[in-house]
Amino acid sequence: MVFSTSDFSPASNMSEFETTETNESINSSDAGVGLANPKLDSIRRNTLDLVNKLHNTGVQVDIDLPQIAVVGQQSAGKSSLIESISGITLPRAAGTCTRCPTECRLSQSKSPWQCTVSLRFTTDPNGQPLGQARNEIFGPVIMRKSEVEEQIRRAQRAILNPSLPAKQFLDCDDEDIKESQLSFSSNCVCLQISGADVADLSFCDLPGIIASVRTGGNTGDIQLVENLIQSYIKKPSCIILLTVACETDFENQGAHRLTKQFDPEGKRTIGVLTKPDRIQSGEEGNWIAFIKHEKELLENNWFCVKQPSSTELKAGLTWQDARKNEDNFFLSTTPWSELEGIYQQFLRTRNLVERLSTVLSDLVLKRLPEIQRELREAVTKTEKNLRELPKEPSKEPFSEIMDLFYKFCIDVSRHSDGVPEPDGLHQSIRPLQDDFRKAIQGTIPRFSPFSRSSEEEIRRPSFLETEEANEESDDRARFTYYIDEVMQKIQEARTRELPGYSPFSVLLEYIKATTGHWEGPALEFCREVHIVLAGRIRRLIQLHFSSFGQGSLEQRVHMLLQDHLQKCSDNAEDHLRWLIRTELDPSTLNTYHLASYSDKFLAHYRGERAKKYHTDLMDAISKYQAGVSYKGAPFGLQKVFQGLSELSITGIKPEDIPNVLPSDPLESALRIMADVRAYTQVAYKRFVDNVPNAVNVELIRGVDKGLLQVLTAGIGIYGPNGMATCNLKELAKENPTVAHKRAELRMKLERLTTASSELLSLGRAG
Repeated sequence: MVFSTSDFSPASNMSEFETTETNESINSSDAGVGLANPKLDSIRRNTLDLVNKLHNTGVQVDIDLPQIAVVGQQSAGKSSLIESISGITLPRAAGTCTRCPTECRLSQSKSPWQCTVSLRFTTDPNGQPLGQARNEIFGPVIMRKSEVEEQIRRAQRAILNPSLPAKQFLDCDDEDIKESQLSFSSNCVCLQISGADVADLSFCDLPGIIASVRTGGNTGDIQLVENLIQSYIKKPSCIILLTVACETDFENQGAHRLTKQFDPEGKRTIGVLTKPDRIQSGEEGNWIAFIKHEKELLENNWFCVKQPSSTELKAGLTWQDARKNEDNFFLSTTPWSELEGIYQQFLRTRNLVERLSTVLSDLVLKRLPEIQRELREAVTKTEKNLRELPKEPSKEPFSEIMDLFYKFCIDVSRHSDGVPEPDGLHQSIRPLQDDFRKAIQGTIPRFSPFSRSSEEEIRRPSFLETEEANEESDDRARFTYYIDEVMQKIQEARTRELPGYSPFSVLLEYIKATTGHWEGPALEFCREVHIVLAGRIRRLIQLHFSSFGQGSLEQRVHMLLQDHLQKCSDNAEDHLRWLIRTELDPSTLNTYHLASYSDKFLAHYRGERAKKYHTDLMDAISKYQAGVSYKGAPFGLQKVFQGLSELSITGIKPEDIPNVLPSDPLESALRIMADVRAYTQVAYKRFVDNVPNAVNVELIRGVDKGLLQVLTAGIGIYGPNGMATCNLKELAKENPTVAHKRAELRMKLERLTTASSELLSLGRAG
């Protein structure tokens, strides 16, 4: 159990005595006891009142507030001790009161005394934690103290039967419910008590530590109670009041074990020995050793108290008489009466209360600057977490959804235009364009001016070095043709052609053999762009719509864009197939480049053959081009160019000299090879430009075109029934997880700001 500054703490499980109507006399006859004593000095009183107010805000779940927690075994006398300290009597009828927490909040008021009972559920009937605690008022406000005990007892029965309506327990008899569904529960009964003679105080009566369970009981209850106690005493600002009954061996009481686990040096533990009248004869010295600091040393000492018995309470013993009886016991009973004066201060309830109030108030004063700082930091962090949450849905879903659509369309258009980012859309597509170009380039035929059997190396024309990189694919052998094979095709295809003319069908066959392989790479390029674009669109959809509602709008937009993107991709593929059909019939108006390439390839093929069959001439040309003009052949070439100059023939280059050689018998094949290679070079360059352009227009730009209309029509915003058709309010409903997180943060911020206000009011009052 926790008293004075806590909303929650470990408390008594088993009663030391039963409470009856005679307790009314105790409550009414005592003007003030312990921490509720109004005679405490004003600084200490104000300090304790402040920390109680902070606990009343609930901020203890966010920061570590000072509190006192009473820890002990069952039947250790904790309930009697709490009654003596607080002046409040809780029901301790058999079983029920020991099975669930009872939280008391006391506040001083000028109004007549009253008590409100409520139930706080932190778990559901199956024991699963609730996202947010649920509070339920239990019965009307109580105006007579004599009615409190019965109301609490009924409330506890309701807690232990979570599957039944709580109201059922307000009027039912005990016989109506034979057995409780639970043996223990972490849900609690809450009491809000106020009155003129009530001091600001709060504590929570919890089950004591269980050593064992009865036959058929739940062994898990032992750990449940321990976990509950640990949740309080593990906090650095928790003062542990370790209650030990003198009628049981100290070593057998598990409360000490728990206390040592979290306060091994005993710096924040105060020990209290109860039931000294039940010590077996001859064993008093074992307990006196605690008071004399000879055993289990604690920084704040051990105390011993004597509380009234159940018989005395039934007889109507008042609190004043209980304190007189305690004094008489310690004055007349040995060895307590024989203790030196220095140790007498550790006997009696009033001395314990004085030490508790001093230690607690000192701790509060010490912690105040830290509490202020922690509150400021917690407020700042909570406000930041709230700002980082998705925007809260507005009451105008139409405007918000349209705003999302506009911003999304603008973002898609921006990416379609191109963004200067390393992972931009066009930057991601560029490698696909290079792969496509290489794939088409790999289909361009390679012609060898030699027969297949000659095994001559096929050299790349030097003029291509300045135009494109040498990126021949491993599959290039499929498109390699030899001059003897070309010549054979010419002979086989010849019909009415005049001598020196080659059949056009041979030229057409080689061209179609090349362009016929362009469809696959083109469509593959389009599909890969589709995949990249779909991924980009998917990320943009998530960016713009994932935080809206419960995800329904995001899902619907995703489906709409998936369909829209597929239509754009289909249009792009249709356009590519049209482009491919245009390439199947050779045609070009680019006659200049076609003729230029044809001449260059023909010169290259002739030169390659000349190098093999006219080696001396080709060596002479090479040396001439290298500037060698000493003796021999180069001098002869000089004479050739000098003679041509005398005939006013200019523009002749050394590589043109082989053209004056006798006609090659395979000249017609060389021309077919040069014409095919020239045309495919022109067509390939055209095709690798047209395909990406078509994909850009039909697919990349196509997605952007009319996108807003696709969204509004698909959602049904402008449909015949308008908002009713698309159910905008349902789409705008916030994600439950986000809504829950927002509610939690707002409640936390409210707690923190309320606590901060209490501290500020203290500063102004000071």
